Amino acid sequence: MTTMRLGDLRQYSDVLRTRNGETVTVRFVEPRDAEALQNYFRSLTTPSRYKRFLGAASELPPSLLEEFIHIGEADRFSVIATMLIEGRETIVGEARYALDSDTTSMEFGLSIDDRWQRQGIGKALLKNIECRAASFGATRLFGDTLRSNDAMIGLARKAGYGFANTPGDWKLTRFQKDISVEPQEIPCASWRLAAVSPSARSSLAV
Repeated sequence: MTTMRLGDLRQYSDVLRTRNGETVTVRFVEPRDAEALQNYFRSLTTPSRYKRFLGAASELPPSLLEEFIHIGEADRFSVIATMLIEGRETIVGEARYALDSDTTSMEFGLSIDDRWQRQGIGKALLKNIECRAASFGATRLFGDTLRSNDAMIGLARKAGYGFANTPGDWKLTRFQKDISVEPQEIPCASWRLAAVSPSARSSLAV
């Protein structure tokens, strides 16, 4: 099990940009984000929640919310994408990923607030997840989505992912991509540092 020390991890917040040049910050979820994260999921449209959870859900069940806000347990990590809107930090997207160290594969899922879709946030967040995966030593990144989720399928296809059937579930399709990259070639500066610096890597796991 990997546990995270939030005081160390704040340095791994990343700044992304929308198509219009607006600032989006991606950071690890903290326990203080529980209410805001729940409100984020409640604010998604019913189709968006269905696509994210691969089934009907009006909000995160309490047990799953606990998993979201306690990052690092069972090598699972949660991040939120936030923007300053009217002076307040507001969640506009989220992602959750899990590393299988035996296969060096990382599985992930993500969502973007309906009001902020088609602004380039999903594309930027996906690239950021690839950096995080590479820094953890993953060589393959994959996710499953509904075959009807045209937005996620289109996003993955444009990012160079291939597609295959999801084992055991005909309703889903799996998108996957090999991400073998040398640590010094990881494009995100903070995660390149984490990959090449022993002291930085030690702050990711205790």
